[in-house]
Amino acid sequence: MSQQAFETITSEARDCYLRDGVVCLRGLFSDWVETLRAGVQRNRESPGPYFAENVRGAGGGSFWDDYCNWTRIPEFRRFLLESDAARVAASVMDSRSAQLFHDHVLVKEPGTAKATPWHQDAPYYFIEGTQTVSFWLPLDPVGEAQTLRLVAGSHAWPKLVRPVRWLDDSDFYGRDEDPYMDLPPIDEMPGDYPVRAWSMEPGDAVLFHFRTLHGAAGNELPARRRAFSVRWVGDDARYVERPGRTSPPFPGHGMTVGQRLRSDWFPVVWPPAA
Repeated sequence: MSQQAFETITSEARDCYLRDGVVCLRGLFSDWVETLRAGVQRNRESPGPYFAENVRGAGGGSFWDDYCNWTRIPEFRRFLLESDAARVAASVMDSRSAQLFHDHVLVKEPGTAKATPWHQDAPYYFIEGTQTVSFWLPLDPVGEAQTLRLVAGSHAWPKLVRPVRWLDDSDFYGRDEDPYMDLPPIDEMPGDYPVRAWSMEPGDAVLFHFRTLHGAAGNELPARRRAFSVRWVGDDARYVERPGRTSPPFPGHGMTVGQRLRSDWFPVVWPPAA
């Protein structure tokens, strides 16, 4: 990435991100597409403990995802530690630091009708803070029908949307919780919600806040839709308890409420260590 591109990120893109909770940046990681594709293939051949197939029954295609694999997949590790991703994350969050939370692979095979349900990342995580960002990088060309869709300004809603399980849309924590709100009728009342969606090429990236509502349609095309995502947190992110087992759960983390994420599990990538 050129210095000129970085300066654009720190001004126009950051203002858009802080206002809307989402920004699309073109060609940001073009040099890393083949590396990440190789990592996704390695991930498919050697699934991690959190691998999940989100299509139930035969004949419906395949929508699989997996996460928390960067320590064992060298292509992911190289991208996270050697690319400009952490510096960009710190800049767009308006944070002095960028700390890695986790990686996430999402693949929809051809002819998969299963959609990614509308959701926010935040209620699944044990993190509170205003300085958070998710990167979504398509590794195949996507049109507006297959791309990520996001509701601008939803990161500022007073309540989080109740999280659900992707396989069957059941309540994630298994009970109603007052802190959560029901999902608004985004698709039934599109004029009431400013949805952002971009046709994208490999190397482009959508950056969005953990509280920004987002989802994606299925993939009815004859080509695979691979995406790599990574989550970062900034200076003000702190550990918080949720009503049950979070996703990712990170069992045995030992953190307490109000604590910064432990840096031996969640490395501070920006600024780089001396």
